[in-house]
Amino acid sequence: MYVIDVRNVNEAWLRAKFLLRAHHTVRPSRVGEVWECDAPVTTLYRNPLERVLFDPLRNANPFFHLFEALWMLAGRNDVSWIERFNSKIRNFVGPAEEQHGAYGYRWRKFFDMDGGAEDDYADQLLKIIRMLRKNPDERRAVLTMWSPLADLERPDLADVPCNLIITFKIRDGKLAMIVFCRSNDVVMGCYGANVVHMSILQEYMAAMIGVPVGGYWQVSDSWHAYTERWKEFGGEVLGEVVYDPYQEGSRAFPTVQPYPLVKVPESFDDELQYWMMRSTDRSFSNPFFPEVAEPLWASWQAYKSGDLEKAILFADLCEASDWSATAVQWLNRIQVKRRVKGAIA
Repeated sequence: MYVIDVRNVNEAWLRAKFLLRAHHTVRPSRVGEVWECDAPVTTLYRNPLERVLFDPLRNANPFFHLFEALWMLAGRNDVSWIERFNSKIRNFVGPAEEQHGAYGYRWRKFFDMDGGAEDDYADQLLKIIRMLRKNPDERRAVLTMWSPLADLERPDLADVPCNLIITFKIRDGKLAMIVFCRSNDVVMGCYGANVVHMSILQEYMAAMIGVPVGGYWQVSDSWHAYTERWKEFGGEVLGEVVYDPYQEGSRAFPTVQPYPLVKVPESFDDELQYWMMRSTDRSFSNPFFPEVAEPLWASWQAYKSGDLEKAILFADLCEASDWSATAVQWLNRIQVKRRVKGAIA
């Protein structure tokens, strides 16, 4: 077992590149050749709210990462909502209109659990919140995503959960979280989508319980990178120093900080559902929706309509300095590519 003990995802990504290069074997897989680490890997994030990866070579799509995290938190599995931010998603989840292994749907709706103190049988999140509110020493707060009935021995499925279970516990007054993953793509999963999805889940759970966020451990069994993707997104570029804007600003990367997800726990779930339905007939008591999610939504719509200048202006209005900065930089890189392409043409 290797351990990457870091402040945040930007440090983790740099450390991961050195680890995988030094300790890997080349193996075949269901979808192509991979570099697989020769032992499981645990990544410990000391500051999991610093979740935005700024490496320009990795060029992560911040819109997709954030909106997929909200889609999960809302308990959805409808591919049509999320594929507007990633047109290639059906290559990974299959052609069905409902994603089989959607994490959020499994968190909140998939399992019919008759029991517990309330009638919300399927919502594991609400059950765990109640458990830890009642007993901060609880050690049975386990969130399940894998179903042997639905997932085991199913070669016909393009998508079954990679992340299997999540455990929560309160230690030193903070909510600690451990995510257990059977198969973790270093590039797109572990230090891309996973750290955003899971840290947002952790922040939500902590706010609903009423405690601060603690450490986040990502325990990965098959910790790997697909060979072509690894090279395409800078996995073998080890000498380049990438500034971490959470720690040290620069001209290219101004200093940033996380923006709170939940201000009013009592209304957050309802407001999330309203926002997901694009409802504009209500006000929000949680500023995250009008101040962060809405400007980024408008930015994406402008980008898709071909107006990059307007998209950048909307992204700049986002009050979350980390999401705003990475969205502006991502859009600027697209703008530069288009100018270069136009000049060559």
